[in-house]
Amino acid sequence: MSIIEKGQKAPEFDLTNQRGDHIKLSDYKGKYVLLSWHPLAFTPVCTDQMRDLEANYGFFTDHNTEVLGMSVDPQPSKKVWAETLCLSNLNILSDFKPLGEVSKAYGVWQEHSGSSGRAVVLVGPDGTVLWSHKYEDSIKPDIEKIKEIVSQCK
Repeated sequence: MSIIEKGQKAPEFDLTNQRGDHIKLSDYKGKYVLLSWHPLAFTPVCTDQMRDLEANYGFFTDHNTEVLGMSVDPQPSKKVWAETLCLSNLNILSDFKPLGEVSKAYGVWQEHSGSSGRAVVLVGPDGTVLWSHKYEDSIKPDIEKIKEIVSQCK
């Protein structure tokens, strides 16, 4: 399965964040939404990926963009991981139950590992995918490139 493509309608979801709050894509109607998938919490590249997003949270806010980290880790793990990383702004969502349902809908599920792959999807204010990219699991998405994409779409 390939990643969702530019121009496609982004599938709706209802997932819990690290605090146990329900987060839906439709909660951000009228805003850009950056969905940043990572395979599993507590791994080095995933940790750096989420820290980059947290460190640049102000940039995204200034560009009317909500950032959501996503993986198949269960919500209690997300909670501990977010506390460990001192994530105070970033929402990280659990695609655990049913396992990988949202990851599958966006084309980032990896059957061989039973987890999401590493990918970034930018959804426009109207719910249409503006940009998507899948990365090798060992490659951290380039935050400067992502910021450039967000800037160009505004």
